[in-house]
Amino acid sequence: MPADATFTIAPDHPALAGHFPGNPIVPGVLVLEHVQLALEARVGPVRLTSLPQAKFLSPLRPGESCVIAFTSLADGHAQFDCRSGDRSVARGSMRFETDANGSK
Repeated sequence: MPADATFTIAPDHPALAGHFPGNPIVPGVLVLEHVQLALEARVGPVRLTSLPQAKFLSPLRPGESCVIAFTSLADGHAQFDCRSGDRSVARGSMRFETDANGSK
């Protein structure tokens, strides 16, 4: 599965302060934000219209690298898979509209 993007959340990211003290994990919303950024790198600016499915399968820890790959990308629908090493972190699908004007 070829990678579309790779990201790492720094241990000092402000979202980690309360998620969870003493046992930090990257919030799912940050993972999804990086999926959207990877999608925009592929197709240009988008407006997400729905998130029909998102499953968080194992925790992503601060400092761990996460690879995003799109397993399907057509007609305003993207299926994604996020992995850290040999672990599946998240997978799901997003529906989107391309934004020809470049605004969100």
